[in-house]
Amino acid sequence: MIKILFVCHGNICRSPMAEFIFRDMVIKQGREKEIICASAAVSDEEWGNPVHPGTRRVLNEMGISCREKRARKMSRVDYQEYDLLIGMEQRNCIHMQRICGGDPEGKIRRLLDYGKNPRDIADPWYTGNFDVTRQDVIEGCEALLDAIKAMVKI
Repeated sequence: MIKILFVCHGNICRSPMAEFIFRDMVIKQGREKEIICASAAVSDEEWGNPVHPGTRRVLNEMGISCREKRARKMSRVDYQEYDLLIGMEQRNCIHMQRICGGDPEGKIRRLLDYGKNPRDIADPWYTGNFDVTRQDVIEGCEALLDAIKAMVKI
């Protein structure tokens, strides 16, 4: 079983988008018993809040529900609980390392580091463009799933 934690600043836009899109991909490939995922924030400012309406819209358009999701802050324990901790931007990764006390096992990476064009995923909280974020998240999730399949031959 591979466990993945997607992380962004507040856990209401990018990381839940990645969590639910990735989970949908995993289910469609029949691998839900082999790969599980969740999401969290590096900040506690949105703790307990539902997913942002822009992310809900994007997911709904894809036929994906995130109705029960509430924001949570990641903790040091998550480093031991998850095999990969995937940030949406470099700043998230820096905060994740601070929360976890470092990254001795090399578990912390950006989502688009798995793709052909490594880069940050812009925060739609600021840009207002949830469709561009969706495209980036899909690109990253596809590349991450391919990398996992190659690593473990699933």
